[in-house]
Amino acid sequence: MRNNTGARWREEFVESSHFHTNKDIDKLISETETTVTSELEGGDRQKAMKRLRVPPLGDKHSPWTTFKVGLFAGAFLVLFFAVILSAVFHSAKESDIAKKNFDVIVRLYRGPLLFILFLFLMGINVYGWRSSGVNHVLIFELDPRNHLSEQDLFELATIFGVLWTLSILCFLYAENLNVDPFVMPVFLVGIMIVFMLNPTKTLKYGARSWSLKVVFRIFSAPLFYVGFADFWLADQMNSLSQALKDFQFLICYYISGIIDGEWSGPTAGTCSDSGWWLVAIVAMLPAWFRFAQCLRRYRDTREAFPHLANMGKYSTTIITVIFSLFYNKYRGEDGEIVFYTLWLISHTVSSVYGYIWDIKMDWGFFTRNAGENKFLREEIVYSSKNYYYFAIVEDLVIRFSWVYLHVIKTRHNDGTINVPIEIVVTLFACLEVMRRFIWNFFRLENEHLNNCGKFRAVRDISVAPIDASDQAQIIKLMDDPEPRNFFRNRKKLNKKPTQKAHAETPLLEDAEDLDHSEPLTINFNTSDISKKK
Repeated sequence: MRNNTGARWREEFVESSHFHTNKDIDKLISETETTVTSELEGGDRQKAMKRLRVPPLGDKHSPWTTFKVGLFAGAFLVLFFAVILSAVFHSAKESDIAKKNFDVIVRLYRGPLLFILFLFLMGINVYGWRSSGVNHVLIFELDPRNHLSEQDLFELATIFGVLWTLSILCFLYAENLNVDPFVMPVFLVGIMIVFMLNPTKTLKYGARSWSLKVVFRIFSAPLFYVGFADFWLADQMNSLSQALKDFQFLICYYISGIIDGEWSGPTAGTCSDSGWWLVAIVAMLPAWFRFAQCLRRYRDTREAFPHLANMGKYSTTIITVIFSLFYNKYRGEDGEIVFYTLWLISHTVSSVYGYIWDIKMDWGFFTRNAGENKFLREEIVYSSKNYYYFAIVEDLVIRFSWVYLHVIKTRHNDGTINVPIEIVVTLFACLEVMRRFIWNFFRLENEHLNNCGKFRAVRDISVAPIDASDQAQIIKLMDDPEPRNFFRNRKKLNKKPTQKAHAETPLLEDAEDLDHSEPLTINFNTSDISKKK
């Protein structure tokens, strides 16, 4: 049975409202189209409209890209199982490679593996942001017409994954191929570097050039203004510090092999010694980048909090690396216990500091006006609160994973347990990349909702994308004799009225609904605009 209740409600409350009758926006759109057509495209309206038209975040992907992702993902899985079986076979034979150079092999291949894992998880991040309505394109200041989708990231990750597995297989069967096995790791890393530095406008040129510019600004900190993408990528580097140390090991190992005239026989040696100053410098580089960026942010904003406080967080990481250097350098000597104690204290302080900053500052949890979102914040995007509670516990556990690793290493050195220690380190490094992957979801959500980093002049309009269930609810609303009942029966957040600097325009002008429902609002933070000026 049909009725015209929805049409009457629309006519009474929507078509007569100011935002519907006002034509200023239409006038601005028309003037913009005319200006671009006449001034930029020489009167060609078709080209002008193509330039102005921005595709939605949820654009459909190319079937060809989908096919390639499936193809390379399947190839990677098959090759990965082949790597496992081949490794077991070589271990059973007790070959020279397996016995003498196992730790070296793991170190040479671990860095690329962590990078590939990061790319794949980044693809899942992009998918989660897009499907939940988190506008990562705006936050990262990407080109709306030309940026990597989740399928593009999956494609890159699976292609590199196939190359990684093929390189290991070639390493294991190098004797049958009559080649030096230690050529394979450097060849793999060389392919990845050439891909990134390729100057031709092919192979994701826009994304590669954007990434290289951001990396340059990170390495140049604090000389340049810090944008959201700059500090975000520097944070990712902090979780990829093991990959950076493995890259340093690879360079040192091959240079030492060239100097000695043999690179297929030496052990890890000095290149992996935690008491060597170069290893310590590489380990503290990611923390230094963020330290310098916080210093620059303080210089630009003159806000001691949060920038100087955040700078203090990264200073604890640098201090921890310094104490670790001295502890490993003076191990077995009189000063060992002193530096060991200082290392434990500084590492504990750094982990606690980082964990509190994650959940309180980066994610915005434990706010007073959280309402029904207990221990979280007033507004959340993702569908289940359990995701948030899991992230709070997971971040705590992995933040202190260094304790479990230290215990395993100590027992391994004492001979209590016999495990391949580099495999254990690899597992914990992957866990840290996973922690950062989960961190990304809630950091971008908080930035999208609250502009907590103050990187935008105005707050983004917080509207979740409409899916099939939303459309069904809208149809039900239109057929309801009393449409306001829909809003009264929605799940409430129990908002308390607060003083806000920005204007809020509710969709339904009903006093009862304003107190108990969650109206659709468009928020503009004008105070941030004056600060920018």
